[in-house]
Amino acid sequence: MSRSFIRTVPVVLALALASIGVTAVAQTAAPATAEPTTTEKVKEAGKDAVDATKTTTKKAVAATERGTKKAWDATKRTTKKATHATKNVAVKTGDAVETAGHKTADGMRSTGKAIGEKVPGTAENEAAKK
Repeated sequence: MSRSFIRTVPVVLALALASIGVTAVAQTAAPATAEPTTTEKVKEAGKDAVDATKTTTKKAVAATERGTKKAWDATKRTTKKATHATKNVAVKTGDAVETAGHKTADGMRSTGKAIGEKVPGTAENEAAKK
């Protein structure tokens, strides 16, 4: 055996053993998709909860704004209707009072005329005699 052969044998053996060891390590290595730890799961659940809360809050705000607008519009419509109804009732009440006042005044005039016809020396009495 030559000296060069003795020197190369350990190198070749070392490379052979190293390549066997590398393939064995590669076969037994943990998979890349390891199960997350409990802490990571809790953190992820917390993030999901915050996101869900934000989404729900945004939806609630939008629904409240829509409801408020609808209520405001309904209040405006109802107020306008009530105002018109009040005006109409006021006009009708004024007409009724006016009509009643005219009838009362006409009745008083008629009564005054009838009394005046019976009292001597009044214009009505003189007109009634003719």
